[in-house]
Amino acid sequence: MSAPQDDKVLLCVPFITRLLQAHHRAACPGRPLFIGLNGMQGVGKTTLAAALAAALQDRGIHTLVFSIDDFYLPHDEQVRLAAGHAGNALVQHRGEPGTHDVALAQSVLASLADNTPTRIPRYDKALFSGQGDLLPASQWIRVNHPGQPPVRVVIFEGWCVGFRALEAAELRERWARPSRTLRNHRLQHLQFVNEQLRSYDALTDFLDAFVHIDSEDAVYVYAWRQEQEDSLRATRGDSTAGMTPEQVVAFVDAYYPAYELYTDGLRRGVFRDRPGRQLRLVVDRDRKVKEIVQI
Repeated sequence: MSAPQDDKVLLCVPFITRLLQAHHRAACPGRPLFIGLNGMQGVGKTTLAAALAAALQDRGIHTLVFSIDDFYLPHDEQVRLAAGHAGNALVQHRGEPGTHDVALAQSVLASLADNTPTRIPRYDKALFSGQGDLLPASQWIRVNHPGQPPVRVVIFEGWCVGFRALEAAELRERWARPSRTLRNHRLQHLQFVNEQLRSYDALTDFLDAFVHIDSEDAVYVYAWRQEQEDSLRATRGDSTAGMTPEQVVAFVDAYYPAYELYTDGLRRGVFRDRPGRQLRLVVDRDRKVKEIVQI
């Protein structure tokens, strides 16, 4: 099977294979190479992750892809979180940092790092009328089990993968300046999410490389998400399927505060002490790469 030859695949594969070769020469040749992949909703990160996996498989490199979305809290825990912070709109639904099971994600990454038999969780967003729930462990994906090839590359993708919490002063300063969505929320509610994000460092620290699909203008995310809904309607042949334009704006607005707070951190670099391991691809409205930055 051949991977789609779009511009991002052609740029990422040499970057990954170079790092993989160096990784195998290091002191931990049995440990897979962990790659973080971040991008706004609708930018095409899931499509890119699948295409990269196919391209690496074509080179004989067994690759595993999964999303941080599969580590959302089980439905009952999400309900308790929302009830416990009833005034905080940021955690009334899954999405923002604090709504993932970080301990579960950490245990899965650790198991993969040790090349031991591992089950990758699966989350069904359609359950509970779209609120979603974690599927039973019997339906999780099995990797590194007897008879299966060992995983050599792990691609961990998601809209908030790689985000790191801000210091209190920087968070306060960003909240005070003009922005699209930050002032829609009380500072203490943003502080709660920011504090939850600190635990995600345990996941980011597993990563050996990082790909950031950035955009020339963050506001493109609204149009990209709308295109996804339009595609859903066309695929199903149902004009009532998916979200309305107004619902799309409300949906993206729930995630946008994190984009405003944490994207600059990705642009500065996820690995401050390991230069050359991050690839930043800046795309235009049509998702075409306009700038390439290696950090």
